Amino acid sequence: MKKKKYQATKSDWAKGIILCILYLAFLFWVDAWWGIIVLPFIFDAYVTRLIPWTWWKEAENPLVRIVMSWVDAIVFALVAVYFVNIYFFQNYTIPSSSLEKSLLVGDYLFVSKLSYGPRVPQTPLHMPLCQHTLPLGLGKSYIEWPQWDYKRVSPKSVQLNDIVVFNYPAGDTVVTAIPYQTEYYNMCYVFGRQIYQQEMGSTPDESDLTALQQRNLYDTYYKLGRMYIKNSSQEYGKIASRPVDRRENYVKRCVGLPGQTLQIKNRVIYLDGVKNPDAQKVQFNYRVEWLARPDMKDPIIKEAGISYDDLYGEGMDPMYAAVQDVLPLTVEGKEKLLARTDLVASVNLVENRDTQNLYPLNYNTGWTCDNYGPIWIPKKGEKILLTLENLPVYERPIRVYEGNDLKVTEDGKILINGEVTQEYTFKMDYYWMQGDNRHNSADSRCWGFVPEDHIVGKPIMIWLSIDKDRSWFGGHIRWNRLFRFVDNIK
Repeated sequence: MKKKKYQATKSDWAKGIILCILYLAFLFWVDAWWGIIVLPFIFDAYVTRLIPWTWWKEAENPLVRIVMSWVDAIVFALVAVYFVNIYFFQNYTIPSSSLEKSLLVGDYLFVSKLSYGPRVPQTPLHMPLCQHTLPLGLGKSYIEWPQWDYKRVSPKSVQLNDIVVFNYPAGDTVVTAIPYQTEYYNMCYVFGRQIYQQEMGSTPDESDLTALQQRNLYDTYYKLGRMYIKNSSQEYGKIASRPVDRRENYVKRCVGLPGQTLQIKNRVIYLDGVKNPDAQKVQFNYRVEWLARPDMKDPIIKEAGISYDDLYGEGMDPMYAAVQDVLPLTVEGKEKLLARTDLVASVNLVENRDTQNLYPLNYNTGWTCDNYGPIWIPKKGEKILLTLENLPVYERPIRVYEGNDLKVTEDGKILINGEVTQEYTFKMDYYWMQGDNRHNSADSRCWGFVPEDHIVGKPIMIWLSIDKDRSWFGGHIRWNRLFRFVDNIK
């Protein structure tokens, strides 16, 4: 018997027309008119019903109806989450202390994709709520094809001192056996330098080398280190690459805008020679000499903002009675400690003089975390004169982020896409990101500029905050941080 043609009700027509209009408005907003191919299916689902979308509702087997109703609900939820996550809001958890005490480990944030304009997904075929790896280590959460060009809907500029979520720039290459070890390039240079020293007996004094000699030396370090990691796959796993939007999400404060010249002098950030005020709760490391070392139950620990990890460190015995500690403290935290004359003998600032592991990794600038630069932040459409001295700073944006073939000849000439050149015009804006926990933050001082196509969104509100160092009845939930707007945290 021929099945009777479905007769749409007025309600079906109203729902179908409204959804079609909303979908067309969405396509107009994202400027993706190819998506109009989906429009007939939306109309059919509500009006014509030529495709049996809900065939399972008429199945005789009750188990089929139950299972398919769950499948239908799950698919709908995944699709909804996919679009909300991409174009509107995303949940984010603060995993590290790099922004303390502005944002704390255990803060759960709503991140607005609308604040800077949502990105059209560059890797559209991926599992919602999975950044790059499926749960239980079941492999990649995305399919690399197709890859779409970078495009942002209703783009807006990042403002100075905004707290920003972005894809980790140096996360384009990772070692799969160390899921939280994202410093692949740093590993290459460190291992390569060690291997070179073992083979040659020593490493050259880089201050005596020309820029070209330094470049050749660091190229050697990198190749040796990369080969070592590749040959040690049992320990480090495979060397894998990730698309821009599938890299780890980081959160830092934007302290430098496109076109500005940034310099750090004695821990103070200057932009174009003008001081950029620090965040109110910026932290630096202090050496604390104890008269009597407190434990986690002492009120001074919470008052000074000291965490369990700060006080004891990874793997340290809590019973260890140290005479002194190096602790990250705000100015307020420092004053709180000094007021406890029964516990504290002195609190002195620790100067960070480390010149290793800083951007650019392949050139010895002599800069430190406390005294860095000056460095010009690339701006879209602006041109820079290239030299062998500044090429290491701008090589990664030119080669990796903007997709050019860059080489240096044996006699020191710079080739971009096969042509000898002494200048380059940037195609994107770049930003300089740093944590408020200045001596304990892997940020732009370590891996350089953040391109505009890596910007994810802006945290707008803390919806939950959990202190892992406290019990459920002793402050495990930080009630005073719930539903606080991030813009109010300066």
